[in-house]
Amino acid sequence: MTIAPDQILPGITKLALGAGEIAMRHFAAPIPTTSKTSRIDIVTAADTEVEAYLVGELNRMFPGHHIVGEEGGGQGAAAGGAAYHWFVDPIDGTVNFASKLPHFCTSIALATADRQPLLGVVYDPTRREMFTATRGGGAWLNGRRIQVTTTSELVDAVVTSGFPYDKHTNPDNNLREWAAFLTKIRGERRLGSAALDLCYVAAGRLDGYWEKDLKPYDVMAGMLITREAGGTVTDYAGGEWPQREDRGRYVASNGRVHAEMLGVLAGVAS
Repeated sequence: MTIAPDQILPGITKLALGAGEIAMRHFAAPIPTTSKTSRIDIVTAADTEVEAYLVGELNRMFPGHHIVGEEGGGQGAAAGGAAYHWFVDPIDGTVNFASKLPHFCTSIALATADRQPLLGVVYDPTRREMFTATRGGGAWLNGRRIQVTTTSELVDAVVTSGFPYDKHTNPDNNLREWAAFLTKIRGERRLGSAALDLCYVAAGRLDGYWEKDLKPYDVMAGMLITREAGGTVTDYAGGEWPQREDRGRYVASNGRVHAEMLGVLAGVAS
């Protein structure tokens, strides 16, 4: 059955609100953590409970779809036989969440089997901000249309990025890129949630964002929201997003400073 993203969007925003209620219940209590791939790559009970809720509801609503979640891997229908794939990050910004920093969100995206994004929802329960987009339908914040900034030169821009979980041991840890941008911009921020970074570019709060080692569930929704707000999303070399070969290195911007951002990254790579 063909999906009409604008018709299912209200139901998905309702799921995001439910996820936010679960997250905030945990946020009000002590938050124990366990490690995943490294000591700093952590997960909380809230991550697993929110994901279980979302996966259960998505399976009920769309039984023939494949679901990719950060904590549970692939679920629902087999990936190869499903026309639609969901990408779910129950709590993007887990380190913030576990440290009681009120900057985290739930991210939900729908895409075709070849990863063409159709719908994106990102909900920040601490600010009650719901970012949404459907392909071709624009980007919205709490029902109000949003657009990227008009900043035209990188020297006037505020940009953001993040660092990989293997930053202690991997020399390709974004430090060189961070330093390269620092002297070419107005301001540089590290906020701790890739999905919200992208939504802030879409909403005109930031001019640009770049990061490596990104997974589809981290950024699929946010990148669609950025693009629908008039922004540009590419890989580090300027290749169009989405691509069949996804290396997890992305640059998002208002479009006007994109070439300069790519130039900074190219300078580090050369």
